[in-house]
Amino acid sequence: MTRKIMVGGVLIGGGAPVTIQSMCNTKTDDVAATVAQIHDLEAEGCEIVRLAVPDFSSAQAIARIKERIQIPLVADIHFDWRLALEAVAAGADKIRINPGNIGGPDKVQAVAEACDSKGVPIRIGVNGGSLEDSILRKYGGVTADALVESALKEIALLEQFDFKNICVSVKTSSVPMTIEAYSMLSRKTDYPLHLGVTESGTPKMGLLKSAMGIGGLLCMGIGDTIRVSLTASPVAEVRAAKQILQAAGLRKTGPELISCPTCGRTRIDLIRLANEVERRLEGCGKNITVAVMGCVVNGPGEAAAADVGIAGGVGTGILFRKGKKLKTVPQDQLVDQLMELIESL
Repeated sequence: MTRKIMVGGVLIGGGAPVTIQSMCNTKTDDVAATVAQIHDLEAEGCEIVRLAVPDFSSAQAIARIKERIQIPLVADIHFDWRLALEAVAAGADKIRINPGNIGGPDKVQAVAEACDSKGVPIRIGVNGGSLEDSILRKYGGVTADALVESALKEIALLEQFDFKNICVSVKTSSVPMTIEAYSMLSRKTDYPLHLGVTESGTPKMGLLKSAMGIGGLLCMGIGDTIRVSLTASPVAEVRAAKQILQAAGLRKTGPELISCPTCGRTRIDLIRLANEVERRLEGCGKNITVAVMGCVVNGPGEAAAADVGIAGGVGTGILFRKGKKLKTVPQDQLVDQLMELIESL
């Protein structure tokens, strides 16, 4: 089990539920736009939000933003350690620094001392695109070993300054390398791990890569907090993160739809039915499993674990619950009667 850290009022690590993070794409010093986006993220289920801090006006804006939101703020710092000090002073709940560009030990010490004075954790955010030159030369490029060495080196430096309020990430855009690096790191440290596949792309491929990388690690018992990185709205990132946690069996956030892939026995328009059920389940807050199956021969049996479901036939179908048939229903009433059953639960 990993150590515990507190980010604002949110617990990370130590067996706590895996938390969902995202990052605003607004200009941080545009306080109104940033606050509005954070409210959208909160409404979708985001629990920690990160802000880019490229300059002092962005760092100073953190204080005004925090006055108008509820969830913790992480200040994302690159290149200038002084921005981290300013962000801590403005009330940031966590600081993210990158070992590849934050500067030498004296700079890291100054950040650690500022964070320690306010009880603010630091995320060591190792990224395949910005590893230290010395490590890149040693390994001949970006490798899992290189990522892990960079993270462990920065952990040792912070511990040298008696700072242990730490979270770590080792992100790349390669799914296999990301899984290898996090697996290796989890064996070498007990600090909580922030999971992500960086620069994963647009939702078409990014969702797949994130589900494989983040979801795979979660199913291995690795990871304490996650951020899905997509070239899309941050709200879409949060929605994807919830789906990954649900698929990994780590969180119930409303209904889960299961449906069969169809085969030669299917005598109904199963694809249309499944899409219609999925659409009508939007906004349903019940933590149930709903099945849409293609035939009555083995549909209920295959979906016996579902709370409720329908299975198609020729002209009719059946409504079932926990694998047991409730009644036969005309095909054109299947979805309506399924929704009525769900509403009665």
